[in-house]
Amino acid sequence: MKITDPGDFHERIKRSFRNQNAMGMLGAELTRIQQGMVEIELPFDPKLTQQHGFLHGGVISAPLETACTYAAYTVIAPNVSLLTIEFKVNLLSPGRGERFLFRGEVTKPGSTIIVADGRGYAIGDGPAKLIASMTASMMVIRDRIDVVE
Repeated sequence: MKITDPGDFHERIKRSFRNQNAMGMLGAELTRIQQGMVEIELPFDPKLTQQHGFLHGGVISAPLETACTYAAYTVIAPNVSLLTIEFKVNLLSPGRGERFLFRGEVTKPGSTIIVADGRGYAIGDGPAKLIASMTASMMVIRDRIDVVE
């Protein structure tokens, strides 16, 4: 897999994540960054549930998509940015747990389009349970002053 030199992607991703108001509102935390992979964790909060008390599907999708996008940030040059252009999520099991882990991993790096796959897990008593999977596509953005980081 050919990867563009991403420079110091750790600091870039941490800085960008701090600017994500949506992730802050959800209480999400950036917990792991490595080449081609990023993890985000989210504590359970009843304010983020649907009518049956499970984590809402939209709430599951948001940090999962964000993890996929930041995974893609680890393989791009420091002078370009990304925007998600498409994603598909499969909700596999009810979002029930004390915490949730969302992992994004680059599947196919590219100079224009990057594809990443994500997995969401519920964490509680016992082993982590897979609750969602995602495939996301991101477009590499160059030379746009309104899209940075």
